[in-house]
Amino acid sequence: MPFSLAAPVHSEVIIKKSRFIACVERMADRQSATERVAALRAEHPGAVHVCWALLAGGQSAAVDDGEPSGTAGRPMLDVLRHQDLEGVLATVVRYWGGCKLGAGGLVRAYTDAVAQALLKAEKIPLVRQQTLRCTLPYAFEGLLRRELENAGAQLLAVAHGSQVEASFSLPQSAAADLVLRLNEAGQGRIGWLKD
Repeated sequence: MPFSLAAPVHSEVIIKKSRFIACVERMADRQSATERVAALRAEHPGAVHVCWALLAGGQSAAVDDGEPSGTAGRPMLDVLRHQDLEGVLATVVRYWGGCKLGAGGLVRAYTDAVAQALLKAEKIPLVRQQTLRCTLPYAFEGLLRRELENAGAQLLAVAHGSQVEASFSLPQSAAADLVLRLNEAGQGRIGWLKD
């Protein structure tokens, strides 16, 4: 089961006088991530690198920002994947300390910075949601609302025309059971709409 974070987490690692300041936080998409990285660049004008990794709904990214290829973004991304995180951005701001760390040293530094931050993280499970739409006679609207409440579904919209049209979302794992219960209780008079 994938997880996200309840709140942003930070860490700072110093290796041979270089400072690695890590932050791991929730992030919805790549555009939001690039905006956050731009803000970090503005906050840390003396930093030599702002490397980042993103896992968000299939929009993964691993950016080395001038470090040797594969020594920053990819190791950070691997930490996020190993922790089974989704919808998160990991950033590491590096201040140069005057000593070269070599490829292996950089991989360890970026990996450790993100891993240290995640030690403080409160992980929350991500529950996949499914949205359903249906039409039904007015007489069944009360039944629908009761079943939605019992299933922990969220009613998104209701339109009243010749019939009631409703859309709602619920955990994907509960969708099939709810549809089955509604079909039985509605005596075949509930129609399911495709998006």
